[in-house]
Amino acid sequence: MEVPEAQVGIRDLAPGLWIWRARHPFWRAGDDWQPVVTSTFVEEGGERLVFDPISPTLDPIGLWERLDKTPPTAAVCLMPDHVRDIDMFARRYSARPFGPMFFFPDDLPKTKLEPIFADSKLPGGAVALFDGRGRLETPIWLPGHRVIVFGDALTERKGELRVWNSRWHQKRELPALHEMLDLPFEKLIISHCDTSPVHTRAEFEHALELPPWTG
Repeated sequence: MEVPEAQVGIRDLAPGLWIWRARHPFWRAGDDWQPVVTSTFVEEGGERLVFDPISPTLDPIGLWERLDKTPPTAAVCLMPDHVRDIDMFARRYSARPFGPMFFFPDDLPKTKLEPIFADSKLPGGAVALFDGRGRLETPIWLPGHRVIVFGDALTERKGELRVWNSRWHQKRELPALHEMLDLPFEKLIISHCDTSPVHTRAEFEHALELPPWTG
């Protein structure tokens, strides 16, 4: 039987670019996000980075065997509530840890992360972008792959990509997302979805025309 894209597992997107999907251990029924979340691995500019990495503790998907063959050189947390297992990955692979400039008091990483903010350049040439939501997220532009990796600025519901609502939606978020159209990206990767975490530029453009997702 074919397994839907949104379920657990590893998926290759291009040479040097793949994602894994694993169940989040703290998901609870009623949360306005799906129980299976996305992490991303990329080889960019001679470096190997993982974004929002989560340990597949509940899902034996062969992640560690694969990462051990090409160990990450950097581990990146895209937003304050995506701490997930950043400590574990940074420690296991001696990877340089990066993340936001602040975190929530009840969800602090033990590892000291190098701060990233809009226009920061990560190892290998990946670039942090501004998403207009008051430092709640730092999407990452991967120029070598023409891909943007998002945390929670976008979500997908029943096959349709949507912008997640925020108090800054009209004033800051939409202008910031529109500005990303100046980049020659072809695909984007999101964390939370019903069917697929990978979407096209055309889907992104359409999402900007839709009302924001409010749950």
